[in-house]
Amino acid sequence: MSEQVGRRVGIKEVAAAAGVSWKTVSNVVNETGRVGDVTRARVEAVIAELGYRPNLAGRQLRRGRTNTLALAVPWVQSPYFSVLAHQMIDVGNSRGYRVLIEETRSTRETELEVARGFDVQSIDGIIFSPLELFPAEIDEVRGSVPLVLLGERADQDPARERRTDHVSIDNVRAAAQVTEHLLVSGRRRLAFLGDEPRGVARTGAPRVQGFREAHAAAGIEVDERWVLGAAEFSRSSGAASVEAVLPRIGQIDGLVCANDELALGALYALRRNGVRVPEDLAVTGWDNTEDGRFSNPSLTTVAPDLRAIAETAVDRVLAQLEDSSIEPVDAVMPHRLLVRESTRA
Repeated sequence: MSEQVGRRVGIKEVAAAAGVSWKTVSNVVNETGRVGDVTRARVEAVIAELGYRPNLAGRQLRRGRTNTLALAVPWVQSPYFSVLAHQMIDVGNSRGYRVLIEETRSTRETELEVARGFDVQSIDGIIFSPLELFPAEIDEVRGSVPLVLLGERADQDPARERRTDHVSIDNVRAAAQVTEHLLVSGRRRLAFLGDEPRGVARTGAPRVQGFREAHAAAGIEVDERWVLGAAEFSRSSGAASVEAVLPRIGQIDGLVCANDELALGALYALRRNGVRVPEDLAVTGWDNTEDGRFSNPSLTTVAPDLRAIAETAVDRVLAQLEDSSIEPVDAVMPHRLLVRESTRA
């Protein structure tokens, strides 16, 4: 036994110690083939004595499954994606799967690698939140690995037939709801923070669309000078964007931000410069991150049902594993508008 300490025991060593072939040991471990009761008991005793552990990855690959899924997200430090990853891992475990995390850092090269299936055989399926690639590009390059997309589906051709499952909330409707909330409360001069240039497949496009649709429904014209871009969806970018428009901040009485990170940065800049929220300016966010609950003031936000998103995404991957010919779906998940101090009268 002392010779075995510090190294992994192989199947041939078990076979030699038990006086059988390695194939017999394999049959005992994998519960395959015909093995007599006496032989099986002897092999099992040697396995226990030597501390042999089967190569689980090899066994799973031979069976055609690894019980491993990959979740690819832009940034793991993002509060939204970290909570989403937790939910995916929890749901995956409940289905008998491990979930590995890949950070794409919003680069086309890495996103293309994800869309192609990582070019590995150790993953049964992929759940992917792209930022740089349009759905048409993903459909064009994707491989045979089951794939489900998350988030906004800003498609260059909405009428195009799609090949890939997609799970999200209704971003346009949610943006319209949060904008309506401000308009109904008496705010009439609204700004949007988080617009993106045309040709970018990110989060802002459907949300600014909902912002515009709510204005149209209320018969109010959007002031295009107040549809503001952001270098990135971060606190520092939110603060910088607000600092840049401070000389004319008195022209607006409401600010719809494309995510909580932008909104938290905006709150910081407004507070530093003596602009009161919500008395002078109401502010809304998006994602229902933990920090928004405890900010000062607490942040009104759109809350996607992350558990429902995770369950649906995992189940769609598993459905593709069972039947690769099933039709792709666009699954729309619930969301809520959580009204907090940042917009209350």
